[in-house]
Order: sequence, then C-alpha cells, then structure tokens
Amino acid sequence: MPRLTKLKKLPTFKSDREAEEFVDKADLAEYDLSGGEFVRFELKPKDKTVNLRLPGQLLDAVRKRAKRAGLPYQRFIRMALEEAVRK
Repeated sequence: MPRLTKLKKLPTFKSDREAEEFVDKADLAEYDLSGGEFVRFELKPKDKTVNLRLPGQLLDAVRKRAKRAGLPYQRFIRMALEEAVRK
C-alpha cells in the first residue's frame, strides 16, 4: 500500500519572474495543486475597440484590483467581461 504523504502548500509569488524561477527548480509533484485554475492565454489579436465611460471611483477600484492581480487594468476588465459571459 502506498504511503500517503502530505503535499506542500504552493507559495504565492510577487511576480511572474519569481513564479517562473520556482517552477524551473521545484518538483511540482510535491505540491498541492488542487486549488489551481485554468488560464487562457491571449493568442488571438484584438481587432475591436470599445470606448467605455466609468465613474472615477470605479475605475480607480478596477486599477487597484488589477495591480493586486499583477495585470494591466484593461486586461483585467477584459477578463472580467469574459468570465461574466461564460457563466
């Protein structure tokens, strides 16, 4: 019977570079990846433009959340829209 070992918690990273360095060196089989989620890479060119007027407070809040997520705010908005229409 195989011995059950406790998986390590995946650390959080402050940058993509930090995450890339971790993945290059770590044995991911030792880590609990159950909380992961699929990420869609942006491969298609964006061919349409939208001009959107928002209250200043909302735009400031979006920019803060995007910064915490490590994303440009426009990509953050696009991802939020994609998530909303996928549901």
